[in-house]
Amino acid sequence: MPEVFIRRLSRWQAEQQREDVADVYVEAYHRVHGEEFHDRQEFLRAFAEDVQRTGFDMVVASGGGKPTAHAYGFLLDRAGEWWRGLDVDVPWDIEELTVSGQVFALAELMVLPAYRRGGVATRMVEQLLLRTDAALVTLRVDPANEAAVGALRSWGWTRLGAATPPAAAVVPSVGVGVGAVTDVWCRALTP
Repeated sequence: MPEVFIRRLSRWQAEQQREDVADVYVEAYHRVHGEEFHDRQEFLRAFAEDVQRTGFDMVVASGGGKPTAHAYGFLLDRAGEWWRGLDVDVPWDIEELTVSGQVFALAELMVLPAYRRGGVATRMVEQLLLRTDAALVTLRVDPANEAAVGALRSWGWTRLGAATPPAAAVVPSVGVGVGAVTDVWCRALTP
């Protein structure tokens, strides 16, 4: 595997590189053959919304002269939409952190297949979380994605429960289609 370089993108840079990000998304998540265009368009729509969210931050990895991975997230909105549809009661301390703007959502983490299992995802998540002042990081992931679940466990994350987002809500989920049942994972961030 060629050497990988990780750098942070500003909101403006992220918007300018949205087509490259979408290309990596489609290649990283080979879904139903023939649905690539629809998946790409849906991703671009969600990405345009995410870039505008409070606290948006993004890192990109490049190797061999091309983008190989992206990770981005933002601060959760204080209304707590992220937690709706959760099959367990949200612990009071997590509700408090959400209301105070102290929860960072890892909205997307995508790595091209040729760059997996080389520590790229670990390095990207570490770099992404370096600048946040949040006390907690959370994400939603497909429970059938064994590689992602294994990585979360090895990174010290805790599964909070399963969630089905309300039909009207668009809640970003790592590598999951809109409206799908996801597992919600969290990890405290040390100051």
